[in-house]
Amino acid sequence: MKIRPQRYRCPLGRLQPDVTNLEAVKETGWREQRILVVSDTDERLDFVERELVRRLGERLYGTGGRRHG
Repeated sequence: MKIRPQRYRCPLGRLQPDVTNLEAVKETGWREQRILVVSDTDERLDFVERELVRRLGERLYGTGGRRHG
């Protein structure tokens, strides 16, 4: 009868964070709070949609640290 040696389990292993599904977080944020998180480089968007996202970002937050009021 072979007995496998018991592997040492590091106590720090339980401190490792769980992997978060970011797409699920974004979807939940949109459905529950109407918060949209989207990148202007998202390949699921066509050129017009990416340009709209870029312009909205620039209008709301400015470019190069400059804010529009």
